[in-house]
Amino acid sequence: MTHIFAGASLSYWIAFHVIVVVLLVVDLIVLQRKGGGGSIRAAWGWTAVVAALAFCFALFLSQTQGKQPALEFLSGYLVEGSLSVDNLFVFLLMFRTLKLNSHQQHHVLLWGILGAIVMRALFIVAGTSLLMRFAWVEYVFGAFLLYAAVKLMQPAKHDSSSGLLRWLQSRSVDGAGGKIPMSSFLMIVLAVEATDLIFALDSIPAVLAITRDTFVVYTSNIFAILGLRSLYFALSNALDKLRLLHYGLAVILAFVGLKMIASHWIEIPVTWSLLFIVAVLGAFTAASLLTAPKESQPKRSVQS
Repeated sequence: MTHIFAGASLSYWIAFHVIVVVLLVVDLIVLQRKGGGGSIRAAWGWTAVVAALAFCFALFLSQTQGKQPALEFLSGYLVEGSLSVDNLFVFLLMFRTLKLNSHQQHHVLLWGILGAIVMRALFIVAGTSLLMRFAWVEYVFGAFLLYAAVKLMQPAKHDSSSGLLRWLQSRSVDGAGGKIPMSSFLMIVLAVEATDLIFALDSIPAVLAITRDTFVVYTSNIFAILGLRSLYFALSNALDKLRLLHYGLAVILAFVGLKMIASHWIEIPVTWSLLFIVAVLGAFTAASLLTAPKESQPKRSVQS
């Protein structure tokens, strides 16, 4: 007899977490052998591997649970992945300000991702439980997404002189042999976790606006997070050029917020949602790259 737990059988949950552990181990071994991050080509390669596995997982869902869960997974994966890019801007600023080298950045991001997986699991369980018990929470989540969209429409303000970064700068982050002292390392990891926590408040309700299937919400979130570390290094020299992307993310948040609020009266097919998300991301990414100002001098690489 198959035991269903939070939208999927227990064997599915176990198999998925085996995949997660394998990906984390391979990511760590492959990239660490490259000297703590390797080349941008290697980072893009691993990002592509994780994305391909996510697509294969969607095909698996299509064969085992139907087309609808598969499309919901892809939509949730794209929403979570696109919102994570905005998260990367904060990481980039933090690491540049603290002058962390590539090896140090990889260690911080590894532990940050492990903590993010635990936090996302707790948030998703709490969010789905609230939506199942209290119908009015749907409107609260929708209104919060609209508020987040308005905030994103404002010019990006990633201030390097924030209290947190000033405090971290005041601590010694360079130890013997270039290693970060344990106390400073823990504080930087906690800062990364706090940043992810703030972004999770936007991204998880956004995915819940697409699907209420706990298994789909969780797996789409985790697949996006698994590719976050390599994506950071792949985009490290291009993040500054994606200056219009946050406007696209605001449009997506507004769309899913309105979809959540109006779901009792207007049903938007998940296929339309997926196409809309892809179109918005493509349009604003292209606009960012086409209108990016030419660099008068080369920017310092985050891997230097």
